[in-house]
Amino acid sequence: MPIKFKDYYQTLGVARTASPEDIKQAFRKLARIHHPDVAKNKAAGEEKFKEINEAYEVLGDPDKRRRYDELGPNWQEGAAGAPPPPGGPRRRRTAGAPEAGESEFEFGGTGFSDFFESFFGGSRGRTGSSTRRGGAPDQDEAFSHPGQDVEADLMVTLEEAFRGSLRKVTLRRPGPPGEPDRLDTYQVRIPAGVREGQRIRLAGQGEAGLGAGHAGDLYLHVRLARHPDLTVVGADLHCELDLAPWEAVLGVQAKIPTLDGLTSLRVPPGTTAGRQLRLRGLGLPGEDGHRGDLYATVRIQVPPSATAEEKTLWERLAKLSNFEPRS
Repeated sequence: MPIKFKDYYQTLGVARTASPEDIKQAFRKLARIHHPDVAKNKAAGEEKFKEINEAYEVLGDPDKRRRYDELGPNWQEGAAGAPPPPGGPRRRRTAGAPEAGESEFEFGGTGFSDFFESFFGGSRGRTGSSTRRGGAPDQDEAFSHPGQDVEADLMVTLEEAFRGSLRKVTLRRPGPPGEPDRLDTYQVRIPAGVREGQRIRLAGQGEAGLGAGHAGDLYLHVRLARHPDLTVVGADLHCELDLAPWEAVLGVQAKIPTLDGLTSLRVPPGTTAGRQLRLRGLGLPGEDGHRGDLYATVRIQVPPSATAEEKTLWERLAKLSNFEPRS
């Protein structure tokens, strides 16, 4: 089946000329609406959330965005008559026959589309030479040869990384010439505390070996889905805390998002922009089993406009205050 082009700009509802900040804001807005924990239709919300994440994974990364823009919707023919990117799709070669020594694999349930997996994912398929697709070895190959590993990316939400989960993943394997493909289904256990780049191994589920050679393994590379409010640093989580000027001066009890739900954070009087406030034990599970911390970084937000009454109060405060911000 041909790979369908994904219009990531349309997915996020932004123009191709959108700034990085515009793209980030569009992602956060849509992710908050379609996050599986808040979407009215959980299944539909989860699917939409993955689409939004995939789009931001590309457009939110300067290098990937550049490559995507160069690709264009006519990638199979090459944009503006130019040849496709060197090497073509990295995972599936549907526009032509696979390279010698490689097979085509189609995954389902990983959270990424075929288009993303082909151009922006890690290597999937063989990691070295083995049997040819027809199953016959080269004359100079030993009769017994181990099968090659098969690899794919796996999108994991922070909630899954926090609690752990089971994910159904399918793998369509090419059959021998003249025979139908084989569809295998796996229940993949995602352990609590899993990290970006970690590999989940399914032993013996790669390509079959030649002769008495053992089968290769199936590796799923964890890619943590972007969260609209939280970012990950090791076992710690980080978020931004927006405060009005008077909240920063007077202090406030502010609600902030965590993986356990909303929680209240005491902001002390005189809090300055850039200050990090820590909530212990509200991060992800660490290697030692203990949870990391959650850090809220303060940003002071100024009202974009003021009413006549508000302006009068600000002017009065300016006259009364002895504070010198540039002294």
